[in-house]
Amino acid sequence: MSGGETEEGGPSEAAFVEISLEQLSQAALRGLVEEFVTRDGTDYGSAELGLEEKVARLMSELGSGDAKIVFDPESETVTVVLARELPGSSES
Repeated sequence: MSGGETEEGGPSEAAFVEISLEQLSQAALRGLVEEFVTRDGTDYGSAELGLEEKVARLMSELGSGDAKIVFDPESETVTVVLARELPGSSES
């Protein structure tokens, strides 16, 4: 486990910066989303989904605020997390 992650593998409370969708170009956002949905271990349940459907679902979650893009300056990595998993969330 790196210094920027919790035991569950998500970003630690003080070690991340939330990135708004408006801060990224459309090409950068698309590339980030494609990279995320094609990572090993990304689970979509029993249904086999194509890349476009995975991208569309994640873009919808990002657009609705259910998912957030975060940057960990310590590890210099970017990931997507559920908004309710972020520190300060009313659901955490």
